[in-house]
Amino acid sequence: MTDALARPPRTRKPDWIRVKAPTSTGFAETKALMRRLNLATVCEEAACPNIGECWTKKHATVMILGDVCTRACAFCNVKTGMPRKVDPLEPQHTADAAAELGLEHIVITSVDRDDLPDGGASQFVKVIEALRRTTPATTIEILTPDFRNKAQAAIEAIVAARPDVYNHNLETVPRLYPTIRPGARYYASLRLLESVKRHDPSIFTKSGVMMGLGEQRLEVHQVMDDMRSADVDFLTMGQYLQPTPRHAKVEDFVTPQAFDAYAAIARAKGFLLVASSPLTRSSYHAGEDFARLRTARETRLAAAR
Repeated sequence: MTDALARPPRTRKPDWIRVKAPTSTGFAETKALMRRLNLATVCEEAACPNIGECWTKKHATVMILGDVCTRACAFCNVKTGMPRKVDPLEPQHTADAAAELGLEHIVITSVDRDDLPDGGASQFVKVIEALRRTTPATTIEILTPDFRNKAQAAIEAIVAARPDVYNHNLETVPRLYPTIRPGARYYASLRLLESVKRHDPSIFTKSGVMMGLGEQRLEVHQVMDDMRSADVDFLTMGQYLQPTPRHAKVEDFVTPQAFDAYAAIARAKGFLLVASSPLTRSSYHAGEDFARLRTARETRLAAAR
């Protein structure tokens, strides 16, 4: 049998990928705030292994447009189905959460909303506007879906709102898209990233890939080249972890040394910043990385003068 339900049990995690269960007061306070403001987080919905560390520091990645996705990617733990109506209070609630948490940098992501005429782009814009009004000093990073069949208008609207970082993850190598990311198209995602830079070169662009899904080393190198051809500034690379037995299985646990080697290659290819480790995720240490991004750009511009 080849059905996902017939797959063998998940592979045991190596020591370098294990994390402690969250128990801190800060974790509990962050969770209570998200509940009070009726906000979803990708930290919970995607079963992020770093939730204990991040929520203890009162850093949370808000997932807008609800918690039900219109797609069913083989790697993702977010629920799939018919989403509820868009919450008109969500933008201000997100800004209120940023203010209460005292965030200097916030990451906003979303489920795929193929049911909406604009794919949910207008909600991203409203969230950015609410944040600018409520916490003007907070820098804003967005992690968007691909806005399938709506990309150009959606990108133009969001770029006009001027987030500080625009992230869209390629997730894996092109060969694995039919099984891992069947609702998306690799080159459409590349064009999205390229389009952001074309519309506003001052916005940092960012993309990430998951490792351990069966990708080959040279395929990963090609993805790096493709990202650089789209002028992506920041690359993240992390270990894929199987959320449930129904999801794509882990083909390999990539060692920390291999992640370091990939990072060295990526830096040689010209990325401004690279985060590469088993526990790296798109929004992990995002605030610190944003400060490093700005410094890296200033250094490169100074060297070019």
